[in-house]
Amino acid sequence: MSNLSKRAVKVHEKLLEAFGEPTWRNPLPPIDELVSTILSQNTNDTNRDRAFNALRLNFPTWESVRDAKIKDVVNAIRPAGLANQKGPRIQKVLKEITEERGDLDLWFLKDLPLEEARTWLMKFNGVGPKTAAIVLCFSLNRPAFPVDTHIYRVTGRIGLRPETMTVEQAHPHLEKLFPPETYYAAHLNLIRLGREVCHARKPDCPKCPIKKLCDYEPKTK
Repeated sequence: MSNLSKRAVKVHEKLLEAFGEPTWRNPLPPIDELVSTILSQNTNDTNRDRAFNALRLNFPTWESVRDAKIKDVVNAIRPAGLANQKGPRIQKVLKEITEERGDLDLWFLKDLPLEEARTWLMKFNGVGPKTAAIVLCFSLNRPAFPVDTHIYRVTGRIGLRPETMTVEQAHPHLEKLFPPETYYAAHLNLIRLGREVCHARKPDCPKCPIKKLCDYEPKTK
């Protein structure tokens, strides 16, 4: 284990001490998680959930979302923002999955080799490494590490990745640093750290549970 990997594990352990073992909402089926994550792009969790619930209320099945008039889908998901982009994107993904698989059941991804499953998901427009990793990790219990804006910012600030590394490059990089069994908790606790302490504009370093492991904090003294 490299020194950086050891440091990542220490970060994970300190966040567990500070925040405890995190639990996200109940896992969604993979097709539900895929749609939910597309809705989450460039918005917050509350607006994502409002849009997702509106879809489920207005359309009894994902097949009915796929086959609906686009204006009806767009109207349902307006709370998520960018509805004119996300509506067609969701319908296109649902149609392309149906064309390839014959249905919208994504449970087969649980049995594919991890990288094959990741590549399969990412071939659809609008499904990047974060969206694919969320589906794999949270719906299918596969060892994938999603990197959102909070995790990208925090890991760069504390020194777990090079500052010049892109978000896309950060996914495989962080998957190598953290042991697979830590992905779920480390992902959620790093997000919590970013939201509550390690803010984008003014990090609250004195309250940070990992300040002794951080490259940024000494510079602020």
